[in-house]
Amino acid sequence: MCHACVIDGVRKSMLSRRDLFRGAAVAGLATAATGLIPARAALAQSSGKVIDLTHTYDGAFPTFDGNPGILSEEAVNFDKSGYQIFKLTIFEHTGTHIDAPLHFSKDGASVADLPVENLMAPLCVVDIAAKAAEDANAMVTKADIDAWIAANGEIPAGACIGMHSGWAEKVGDPLYRNTPDGAFAFPGFSKEATDYLAELGAASIAVDTLSLDPGNSADFAVHYSWLPGGRFGIENVANLDKLPAKGATIFIGAPKHAGGTGGPARVMAVV
Repeated sequence: MCHACVIDGVRKSMLSRRDLFRGAAVAGLATAATGLIPARAALAQSSGKVIDLTHTYDGAFPTFDGNPGILSEEAVNFDKSGYQIFKLTIFEHTGTHIDAPLHFSKDGASVADLPVENLMAPLCVVDIAAKAAEDANAMVTKADIDAWIAANGEIPAGACIGMHSGWAEKVGDPLYRNTPDGAFAFPGFSKEATDYLAELGAASIAVDTLSLDPGNSADFAVHYSWLPGGRFGIENVANLDKLPAKGATIFIGAPKHAGGTGGPARVMAVV
């Protein structure tokens, strides 16, 4: 998600939150680093089944601003040269992609600086598909997290919390992005929930929609609090419905371009 015209009006009021989270981020990242151990333990106990959490990415894939997120043109022709190369023009926040801390903070960590131990993590899937079917802007709430904990145990340190809203099935339908009258409408996390997850030591969140915040968000509160806190998010994730609530290990193939605010990623899970 990236749309400067939309977010500029709320940027100044929300950036003041950065200092509040800065101290917590130091302790949080240190705690999150321990997530490598439970991730390895979960992997050792897995069946070895791999689930692809990445959508196929082309110029028709839905984007926040409605413009093509990737453009391709032939650079070397096979018939002429015996091999082929395509030149790609890619916008960072399109397709299945990462939001790095730098995306919503002036001096946060770039995508190249994400701790590698947080790119392999226990995956906790929170299912809000039922309420998303009733409300296109449904949110993961603190109550949803508490219900997950009651059913599955504590959130592991360094975990990735995935929101399954059923929205991935809408890719290719205009309703993935907005209502028939053009208003943004899709599920996301509430700030109350992500503040809680930060306290619990989660390192990342993932959504099967265009944005970490719900479509009707006016202030991008989750982006402005979760990301400057030193954590990251993944948007447009696929196939969360094929995973259990607990027990999967997520692998996040983050890009590593210097100074990147995020970028398309190959994401998968082992069950």
